[in-house]
Amino acid sequence: MVVSLQNYLEAADGAGKVLAHARLLGELAGVYQQIAPPHLGQASSLANYKSGIVLIHATNGAVATKLRQMAPTLVDELLRRGIECRGVQVKVQARVQRQPVRVPAQKPLSVRTGQDLTALRDSLPNSPLRGALDRLLAHAARQE
Repeated sequence: MVVSLQNYLEAADGAGKVLAHARLLGELAGVYQQIAPPHLGQASSLANYKSGIVLIHATNGAVATKLRQMAPTLVDELLRRGIECRGVQVKVQARVQRQPVRVPAQKPLSVRTGQDLTALRDSLPNSPLRGALDRLLAHAARQE
């Protein structure tokens, strides 16, 4: 029996429950962003929904505290929009921000160092070490 990927994803005994939950979370995240005050919505996100409890991740303690104070209002608004909600749980979960990779600036070789490395290279027989020194000297920025 050949089962297509789509059938597997939608089947109850396949990944259907996971896919349905993912769709539900996407919809709830959109509703949450609509009902949360903009400054709090930007600093938080809907993380999960289970057994009528909405889990929200806040980026810091101050946002989490404000959202906990607003929990009854959020529950009421979710209920008003037809979402079965028994409560809101808020956890601090800082967002990971990717830091740009800093490439250290290439420092130029001094004239003396360049001369010493050239002399060393010239004294070596053909070998991987000599090849490495060739590449180093070819790519090194030299201080004139």
